[in-house]
Amino acid sequence: MHQPGHQPVSRRFTIRLLGALGAAAGPLLGATGCVATVPPGALPRTPAPAPAAAGRAAGGGAAAGARIDALLERLTLDEKTALLHGAPDPAPLGQAGYVPGVPRLGIAPLRIADGPAGVRVTGPATALPAPVLLASAFDPALAREYGRVLGREGRALGQDVLLAPAAGLIRTPYGGRNADSFAEDPRLTADLVGEVVRGIQDEGLIAAVTGFALASQEQGRDTLDVIADEQTLHETGLRGFEAAAAAGAGAVAGAHHKVNGAHACENRPLIEHVLRGLWGFDGWVLSDRDAPHGTVAAITAGLDMELPSGTRFGAPLLRAVHGGAVHEEAVDAAVRRILTTMDRFGLLAPRPPARPARDPAAGARTARKVATAGAVLLHNVRGTLPLTGAAARSLAVIGSTARFPRTGGGGARVPSGRAESPLTAIERRAGKGATVHYALGEDVYGRPLPAASLTPAVGLEDRTVAPGRTWSHDARFTLPAEDEWTLLVHHTGAGPPSVRLDGKELFPGLQDPAAPGGGLPATAPDGMAVRRATVRLAAGTHRLQVGARGGAAGRRFRLRHTTRATRAADLAEAVAAARRAHSVVLFAYEEATEGRDRASLGLPGGQSGLIEAVAAANPRTTVVLNTPSATAMPWLARTGAVLLMYHPGQEGAGATADVLFGDADPGGRLTQTFPADGRATPVAGDPVRYPGAGGRLEYAEGVHGGHRWYDARQVAPLFPFGHGLSYTTFAYADLAVRPEHGGLRVEFTVRNTGRRRGAEVAQVYVGPSAELRAEQPARALAGYRRLVLEPGESHRVTLDVDARTLSSWDPRRQAWVAGSGPREVFAGRSSRELPLRGKAVVKSG
Repeated sequence: MHQPGHQPVSRRFTIRLLGALGAAAGPLLGATGCVATVPPGALPRTPAPAPAAAGRAAGGGAAAGARIDALLERLTLDEKTALLHGAPDPAPLGQAGYVPGVPRLGIAPLRIADGPAGVRVTGPATALPAPVLLASAFDPALAREYGRVLGREGRALGQDVLLAPAAGLIRTPYGGRNADSFAEDPRLTADLVGEVVRGIQDEGLIAAVTGFALASQEQGRDTLDVIADEQTLHETGLRGFEAAAAAGAGAVAGAHHKVNGAHACENRPLIEHVLRGLWGFDGWVLSDRDAPHGTVAAITAGLDMELPSGTRFGAPLLRAVHGGAVHEEAVDAAVRRILTTMDRFGLLAPRPPARPARDPAAGARTARKVATAGAVLLHNVRGTLPLTGAAARSLAVIGSTARFPRTGGGGARVPSGRAESPLTAIERRAGKGATVHYALGEDVYGRPLPAASLTPAVGLEDRTVAPGRTWSHDARFTLPAEDEWTLLVHHTGAGPPSVRLDGKELFPGLQDPAAPGGGLPATAPDGMAVRRATVRLAAGTHRLQVGARGGAAGRRFRLRHTTRATRAADLAEAVAAARRAHSVVLFAYEEATEGRDRASLGLPGGQSGLIEAVAAANPRTTVVLNTPSATAMPWLARTGAVLLMYHPGQEGAGATADVLFGDADPGGRLTQTFPADGRATPVAGDPVRYPGAGGRLEYAEGVHGGHRWYDARQVAPLFPFGHGLSYTTFAYADLAVRPEHGGLRVEFTVRNTGRRRGAEVAQVYVGPSAELRAEQPARALAGYRRLVLEPGESHRVTLDVDARTLSSWDPRRQAWVAGSGPREVFAGRSSRELPLRGKAVVKSG
């Protein structure tokens, strides 16, 4: 949404609050809010190609249908099935998939890249902030701008389809890919998904919305049967996908697991009844990597394309058609959907749209804008932030990620080719007259093993093994006393070299890069993979054997270590630096990953102990969190401030410095609840809820997920949904609520009562309807408004809460039913800071 600049002190704003479908919500309910069923194809659509983008549309309606019919008549069965699965790319760009075209008929190939925080190909691309950081800005207009960067870059980098955005919810704080999602709240998720889709497709790139459906965790993602009742599905887990369909998304990507008994890529109720029937989706459905399990089941359920190869939709599909198990009409229907979407984006035109040049500068500007707008100031006491005066002139900067930035994490890492370190940005902003001391704090990459400490001596800091060659060394070393070592191997190639200590292999097999680290960095600053093993060593002599094969491409590796003494020295150096400085900025991190959930909500390694020791030495310590999701903070009370930057992208250093020094107000608010105790969350206490048991995972919380659960159970979180501090203060007043057009009109005033310009996210929640016989949340987010206010400036905000927002899904009627009667309305700064309360009667139809 538009962020207003400085205006006269009194202004009036009117905002239309829509449901998950944005402007398409209306047709689901009449103006009076009465029940309405949704026939297939009834939803209005956002045109995929913007007219300003050259060559997008090749025509529509009957003419487009005739073109596709003509192509189908000329395609052979072999050519049709070749359009339904991936294959090796003759010009590999490192993308997620390649689908050969049919050159004789002018059908171009499709190149499909991974997202969602950038276009992941072999070459450099803009590394955008994680989607969860984008969401923290509560700004749909910014989400569209973010999508446009993805769209332009994807086109410029030779791609046609981008696997983005992820439309599922953050359901558990342990989710390994929470940073790739937007929020725990279905309303906010839906708003942002729709705008990112529009932004991607504004630039002519096809958005393939991922995780359909209920893909909220990594543990068991290939095997679990995820069970959710129909009301829960429609009101929570499907809201983002519904919004994507209403925004005109060109494709949807199915997940690996089962949903209510059927694999997501073979789930006819989800694909045909809900996606295509209720929502009118007319793009194509493709699979996540190797997600289909059966050929006949998948094609007849409505899956159109298999990635990355043709395990199910290659030769097996041909055999199924020839054998009569699959009618060729099912193949034709899948091909038609793919070709129709390609035609819609101009990809079947005799002269496809020209690809734009990359605009790295524009991408960088958006990346920094998002990182600044989404920065969440969780905690700030004793005037710790912003850094001004003496605090800005005498600083200690601590942490490995202050020097070696972590711009992305897990499945969303994009090689940008540029990322300044936060230390450099802080030094530059502090200026020449300031003193900035750096201390490592905790060594996560290790120190070289001195060659002379090994007998026979050998250098293990930078070994190169030529292609087809092998290298090995057998040495001994002696310790004068018992010690605990962490051995770290940095390496290129598919797996680590062999490292045997006293006959035991420390790095067996092709381990998951995240497995040994438990949230520690899985890659070194130069891109090498990192593996770690911690061992207790007795006093005396030990045998170290190292061996490596060069393979076809050769390899490099280095072997490093840390000891009790090196760890103690690093900690002492950090504490000493903290004591010498007026203020401390300590960077903490966690590395999350695709394929693995988090084992703990605590910071990995020795970071909690480091924060405790540094904050004890200097209470003016700011902790900057580069973490993926909710984090436990046993050290919180000792610190002066906590700034959450998540994975901030390539421009994260500059954005962090902007907020630390007060050049920008921290404009972000939490889109997920931070629990006070990891054992008290909506999915805790029952393994069937998380991580699953007996092959089942049940969404037993129903519609009471996220902040709704904390409200219903009256559980106090560490930080609530919507929480975030500013460098100024705000007051809310004069709430007025009245019924209007089957919904509610909500008005209130927000005033900046401080001395600085600041960003605020005003939030509106509604209570349940006593007349609606359905499970309802204690409070549901009904809308929000991002404001930028000058000191003393007031805004009168008007929010229209439509009938869809006040409705519940009725499985018996297959329709939304309006919640009429008295409804409470709350307004304020977070789900737990709601100073304004009012009530109005919603009129039934």
